[in-house]
Amino acid sequence: MTVKASFKQTEVGTIPIDWEVKNVGDVTQKVGSGITPRGGKSNYKANGRPFVRSQNVGWGNLRLQDMVFIEDETHATFQSTELLEGDVLLNITGASIGRSAVVNHMLVGGNVNQHVCIIRVVKDAIASEYINYLLLSHMGQSQVDSFQAGGNREGLNFGQIRSIQFPIPPTKAEQEAIAKALSDADAYIESLEKLIAKKLLIKQGAMRELLTGKRRLPGFSGSWSKQSLGKICQIVTGKKDVNEGNPNGRFPFFTCSRSHTYSDTYTFDTQAILIAGNGDVGNLHYYSGRFEAYQRTYVLHEFTQNVQFLWHHLNAHLIASLGIGTIGSSIPYIKKENLTEYMVDIPATPLEAVAIARILSDIDKEIKTLKDKLSKAIQLKKGMMQELLTGRIRLV
Repeated sequence: MTVKASFKQTEVGTIPIDWEVKNVGDVTQKVGSGITPRGGKSNYKANGRPFVRSQNVGWGNLRLQDMVFIEDETHATFQSTELLEGDVLLNITGASIGRSAVVNHMLVGGNVNQHVCIIRVVKDAIASEYINYLLLSHMGQSQVDSFQAGGNREGLNFGQIRSIQFPIPPTKAEQEAIAKALSDADAYIESLEKLIAKKLLIKQGAMRELLTGKRRLPGFSGSWSKQSLGKICQIVTGKKDVNEGNPNGRFPFFTCSRSHTYSDTYTFDTQAILIAGNGDVGNLHYYSGRFEAYQRTYVLHEFTQNVQFLWHHLNAHLIASLGIGTIGSSIPYIKKENLTEYMVDIPATPLEAVAIARILSDIDKEIKTLKDKLSKAIQLKKGMMQELLTGRIRLV
């Protein structure tokens, strides 16, 4: 293998000549976890010392919404696990193994339970934020996975954590520059996630008011009516067995899952709303064109009302109205009569239905655009991690 000038081959791959490979144990003064107080949940309080559990440690972020607290008296029994700002927290058991985050001022003075490991760095040797990103990287996660026999992710011991190897830039300034660049990428991703969440709330509020006539758009008046779905459209089922699809086929094949496969043939050539009768019960698709459908997927077509309005209405209300997924639900699957008898609020005029559908569709487009940006930002950050944490791109 040819190594570029100014790079060298190491046990963790090709890195710059002036970088070193070190173990976590080489750059830390503490690797250890906490304990759960005797009495467990009975010790948790509404305020006091923060008590960090594995659910509070995310992928690089702290999840403090369901934080619990302990009293000073309980804290005094295990002061050796008291948290300091800059400690790196790593989940070491259960399904969340490998998640890590850095302690901020909100957690200082708190404690962790036995499922969370405290990695306290030697501050002159490495930046906390840098080692956190290393743990979250493909390089770090692959080593975490390698310690799990058979891929069961049963748990990490302290010796394994200390043995994790990483490439380290020669100066703390370069480490901090890398961490800052990745932190900025995280901040951008978080801003997109918050904006998407805000848009989704706006859409929910708009659907709740516009699809029921509680709020009328300017220029529209008159009483709304109710019609059964069976009178608004034709409701049939597909004819194909679920195994009759072909991944390389030309036409979409809608089954009772959230995604679709393909088929060599088509039965329908129309504008349709498709509803899963079992499987992912109540899951909806909209499609216009040639397609195939599974025999337990309902195909709604030949509409007498605006199909886009109906699409938004069903998305907003169908599952809740049928009680699908609720405790004690009597509908493990959808019967045809569940749909034919389902009542829809119908605007006073077709133009009002079109206007409402256009507003909701525009919100959907905005959300999709934001989700596309988010997906690209996440992929960009992954690429940045790969380049920055191996020295292929230098910031200092």
